[in-house]
Amino acid sequence: MPLCRRFQRIHHSHAPGHRLILRAMDDPNPDTPAPLRGVDVIKDNLRRLPGKPGVYRMVSGDGEVLYVGKAKNLKNRVGNYARLGGHTQRIARMIQLTASMEFVVTETETEALLLEANLIKRFKPRFNILLRDDKSFPYILIRRDHEAPQILKYRGEKRDQGDYFGPFASANAVTRTLDTLQKAFLLRTCEDSVYAVRTRPCMLHQIKRCSAPCTGEISLEDYDRLANQAADFLRGKSVELQDELAAEMEAAAAAMDFERAAALRDRIRALAVVRSSQDINPEGIEEADIFAIAREGGQSCVQVFFIRAGQNWGTSVHYPRHEEDQDDAEILAAFLVQFYDKRPAPRHILMSEAPGQQALIEEALEMRAAGRVEIHVPQRGAKRDLVAQAERNAREALARKLAEAASQARLLNELAKAFDLPEAPQRIEIYDNSHIQGSNAVGGMVVAGPEGFDKSQYRKFNIRDAQLEPGDDYGMMREVIRRRFSRLLKEAAVPGDDAPAGDGSPSANWPDLVLIDGGPGQLSAVTETLAELGLTPGDLNLVAISKGPDRNAGREKFYRPGRAPFQLPVNAPVLYYLQRLRDEAHRWAIGAHRAKRSADIRSNPLDEIDGIGPARKKALLHRFGSARGVARAKLSDIAGIDGISQALAERIYGHFNSG
Repeated sequence: MPLCRRFQRIHHSHAPGHRLILRAMDDPNPDTPAPLRGVDVIKDNLRRLPGKPGVYRMVSGDGEVLYVGKAKNLKNRVGNYARLGGHTQRIARMIQLTASMEFVVTETETEALLLEANLIKRFKPRFNILLRDDKSFPYILIRRDHEAPQILKYRGEKRDQGDYFGPFASANAVTRTLDTLQKAFLLRTCEDSVYAVRTRPCMLHQIKRCSAPCTGEISLEDYDRLANQAADFLRGKSVELQDELAAEMEAAAAAMDFERAAALRDRIRALAVVRSSQDINPEGIEEADIFAIAREGGQSCVQVFFIRAGQNWGTSVHYPRHEEDQDDAEILAAFLVQFYDKRPAPRHILMSEAPGQQALIEEALEMRAAGRVEIHVPQRGAKRDLVAQAERNAREALARKLAEAASQARLLNELAKAFDLPEAPQRIEIYDNSHIQGSNAVGGMVVAGPEGFDKSQYRKFNIRDAQLEPGDDYGMMREVIRRRFSRLLKEAAVPGDDAPAGDGSPSANWPDLVLIDGGPGQLSAVTETLAELGLTPGDLNLVAISKGPDRNAGREKFYRPGRAPFQLPVNAPVLYYLQRLRDEAHRWAIGAHRAKRSADIRSNPLDEIDGIGPARKKALLHRFGSARGVARAKLSDIAGIDGISQALAERIYGHFNSG
């Protein structure tokens, strides 16, 4: 049925300022001409566009968002695409694929810049510069909404009341810092529910990692002082704090209180460890992020240093996706706005070179940070030395990345030869199960490709089939494969508007090779399950890997449908690669199983009873010692506890005694 495009006016209220969305719609009138394509689509939309700031999306015929851009004047900017000639090959290809366009009018160009970054991260268009490894960075939080402040690693929105310090470049950096801060300040890391039921100090108190406010080993006033000292240290007041502790240590020694003097000495040493662990010296810089870019072989690397409270809080490295014809200033401009999309910018941003539209980016970052933000390219002095070090790190990281990519490409080509694949696989899915005699059964899927393991695509499958016999590995594998490929087939049948090709669409997530940890039995179970879904061996490249005799690495057998079992040469690099894939799937499945088992172990039957909070739970455990003791108690004994009414006592008793 011929279709034409028309516009629907929609008022949108999910962003700052008033917005008007102009969205191209299909017109089902059979008398209208065929839908427009390429430049014709752009010219048709151009007639309706206002000369205002906004964001535009170029969309392909199958709903894929090809490009997201912003403009100070939508009519002028989109009009550039309607010109004949003068475009790069990349832009010409994008115009050719465009079947429709969507527009959002904003109040200012700054709002358009922020919205553009948000939409790029959401849709991941193939023609945009894209920050691919955009993980959230962890913080250290000292919670202040409890009588005894807790120190912990924190990610996400800052909802809890307390002091936040960060961001840190990695979870490992936070873990190391927390470990040392525990030695220095003896702050608790336990959850409030654990704190509420403690009757004696835990092991952390015994090894001098916690002052045990839960059992009154330290007064709440003195504990609060420790929390304030930890906050001062993380704010950069480390020298003053060490001097203060040194004076207290000397006073304790003079008073013959050698035990306290030794404890203070240990705290001073722990603080010295944190200060000496800085691998760069940010002298004269209190708060800044440092960015440097390196280019080679059509790829780029952006190195980031985090400086907070005069201390180096780690580094991170990113490899943005872009085209070869895009210059450094353009890449850095897109990178910065996406990098700070969901995190506040510091007061100073030091860069190896200026990004495009620097003033506009500063204004946009200030809207998010609620304070002054300056982007600077230092030319001399200590700041220039830091940027130069970031540049060296970026060049070295990119060289390693290119070497790894070349090695990975060779391995994938060898893999294609070993399994008679038409071409090197771009997406490999590896499956494994983990359980103990059928309990806490979990299936795991890991994904690998040209850039190594893609951990964002890993999946866990809690085995739900209650009819399975304990330890039925074949049945577990059937369930995992059924759930995984049923979803893929469903997505292929009904693609969503928010699942553009290249990220989340069936074409992007359909595996080129499926590896099963197991032998012919697992392979047969997978083949039968796929047949039930209407898939044949020709639709998927299936391979099962069985462990060698006595589980010896290097003697694995490989099974493919319609082919005799075979082995690979013991010293073949592709065999080591397959072992790595299998071991990663095994590690992932075991980790999921252990997490599930630990959660079951930590669960307490008292938590399942309505009306039992921390205080009543603590009182019950004090009286009866454990949940099992509560289960064995008489109704009258339960009712005799302060805070337990007769009705609640009957409910507790009935929970454990169904008769």
